[in-house]
Amino acid sequence: MTLTLAEANTIVAAAIAKARQLNIIVNVAVCDNQGHLIAFNRMDRAFAEGDRFAIGKAVVSAGTGLPSGEVVGRVDHPPVAGVVAEGVPALHVRGGLPIFRSGQIEGGCGVDGAPSHHEQEEACARAGIASLGPQQPPSSPNFSARRTP
Repeated sequence: MTLTLAEANTIVAAAIAKARQLNIIVNVAVCDNQGHLIAFNRMDRAFAEGDRFAIGKAVVSAGTGLPSGEVVGRVDHPPVAGVVAEGVPALHVRGGLPIFRSGQIEGGCGVDGAPSHHEQEEACARAGIASLGPQQPPSSPNFSARRTP
């Protein structure tokens, strides 16, 4: 099953609702399992530069199946290698989470904009993804990225 525009917009809306609850201003991006952008919103007064960071976090999580802050080394997982080669940054800081369905990666959600509070960005991404219902990560991921110790 492919992540739909309606689902991506639901994730973005829920992530922004969580940001409002935390009283932070963020950019939110959702991409498919190949790292291509599906939905993006920038809250009023959010830093414009944060758009690329939010997208980069989503791409890393979609390509590895890991939270963006747990990835070390280059992200050269074949599904997202094309968008990384096109110049989309692959960011290895907290704020991006993978989206799973039936044990398969459907995409990634990246949030950026909370200065020095990446755990709040990750909380927004988590709230957005939770709007789709329970997640089922694969029981034994077979990805090229490693978790940090």
